[in-house]
Amino acid sequence: MVREKVTVSTSTRTLQWKCVESRADGKRLYYGRFILSPLMKGQADTIGIAIRRALLGEIEGTCITRAKSEKIPHEYSTLAGIQESVHEILMNLKEIVLRSNLYGTHDASLCVKGPGYVTAQDIILPPSVEIIDNTQHIASLTEPIELCIGLQIERNRGYHKKTPNNFQDGSYPIDAVFMPVRNANHSIHSYRNGNEKQEMLFLEIWTNGSLTPKEALHEASRNLIDLFIPFLHAEEENSHLETNQHKVTLPLFTFHDRLAKLRKIKKKISLKYIFIDQLELTPRIYNCLKRSNIHTLLDLLNNSQEDLMNIEHFHIEDVKHIVGVLENNFAIDLPKKKC
Repeated sequence: MVREKVTVSTSTRTLQWKCVESRADGKRLYYGRFILSPLMKGQADTIGIAIRRALLGEIEGTCITRAKSEKIPHEYSTLAGIQESVHEILMNLKEIVLRSNLYGTHDASLCVKGPGYVTAQDIILPPSVEIIDNTQHIASLTEPIELCIGLQIERNRGYHKKTPNNFQDGSYPIDAVFMPVRNANHSIHSYRNGNEKQEMLFLEIWTNGSLTPKEALHEASRNLIDLFIPFLHAEEENSHLETNQHKVTLPLFTFHDRLAKLRKIKKKISLKYIFIDQLELTPRIYNCLKRSNIHTLLDLLNNSQEDLMNIEHFHIEDVKHIVGVLENNFAIDLPKKKC
């Protein structure tokens, strides 16, 4: 069991965030229990509902989304020397839990010669992809035959159901459950502090092992903040409605437009609320920064060009790209070395 406590000061009171319980009930089942207090009446329900929806619907995961083999006539066929049907093999592939920071679609493969058991550890994966439970069963080969399957791995969010017309060239789609959080609950405890009624929020989180409950809570909170950033930084001069011949036109805001005007208001903007995934970086640069615990623009500005060059798999072209983004969008010059 792990206990952790973080204190956050607000203008009126001090919020305390605690991890009161954290455990692994298996390789594919993690549990965490958290407390946030003291909250004013009604705030616990507001936060609890929002964070639960973000935990279940906003966090990305990695799954096997397609299997391909020229020897498979159709999904419900059986193959000589294999105990399971093709459909059962596809269902077993669906259950494999992966952890990865990759974006887009990537290829993997499975090639095993029988007799013997085929498990998740037999899958040949691209770099930076990890199998949470290598013992996950896939198939049982009862004869000295060779089972070779090409796999497609994808990172996304939510639940993607295969469509009947998506079968092509011996390629079979697999229902993908990209959600790392299996379940999330929140409850509220009300109490009195003197004459004031306050609330304590309890959060319970179960994950599939690709993320810990603490990591899932962090990602869900970040995603919620991202959704509200446009409202935080909308300029007052653009907030009015333009009326022309009884026609109302709302200004269209994009993050790029907001960055273009940041030169005038950069001193008023808290850089810690701008995350690096909003800077239009390439997926490789983004993943390298994330692995180095650089999550926000403020984190990035705490590094020099020399510091960035020390990041694993980082190249001089990557540093030049980041310098260009900072100069063009923020009018900020990243020093070559720390002073």
